[in-house]
Amino acid sequence: MIELFISALVTFFVVIDPPGCAPIYASLTTGASAQARRSMAIRAVVVAAVILLVFALFGEKLLGALGISLDSFRIAGGIMLFLIALEMVFEKRTQRREERAKEVQASPEHEDVSVFPMAIPMLAGPGSIASVMLMMARSKGLEETLVVLGAMGVILVLSLFCLLAAGPLMRAVGPKVETVVTRLLGVILAALAAQFVIDGLKANFG
Repeated sequence: MIELFISALVTFFVVIDPPGCAPIYASLTTGASAQARRSMAIRAVVVAAVILLVFALFGEKLLGALGISLDSFRIAGGIMLFLIALEMVFEKRTQRREERAKEVQASPEHEDVSVFPMAIPMLAGPGSIASVMLMMARSKGLEETLVVLGAMGVILVLSLFCLLAAGPLMRAVGPKVETVVTRLLGVILAALAAQFVIDGLKANFG
């Protein structure tokens, strides 16, 4: 149980990347009142939680309806997570997020950033959706399912804290420390992604 919780916690932390979302949120909400920033942060996390919960509970049935086996999804999800890991190691992910944030800032119709781009795709993007489905697939029984959901909940609460404390957090951490941590987490995610692919291949061809 503890191993599953730690594995799920690390996976969700790396993929959702709460500290990495903080500077983007800070830049997107520049000029907004403290109350507006707080309400948008809460709304973003709630929307992301609902999306991830839906895929956690019904994702496997959706795959079955489409005729996709869970092992095939493990392989595809593992490859997707590996690509995200490469972007983290080579600092491409942060660059892409910053470009997306600039696009949103340049569009006056996007005043409320809680749903887009914060909830989707920064918190509940393809990587986190794939991760929650893969982790749920590995869990057996109600207890393990609750452990995975609990780990996801912890990371979402941490994400909320990071968004609420985005300004002070960025001044405290600094860009250099953030870069080092991002690359280190990218290496860990690459190993987890490789394990997902190996599990899928073993199930298909073992």
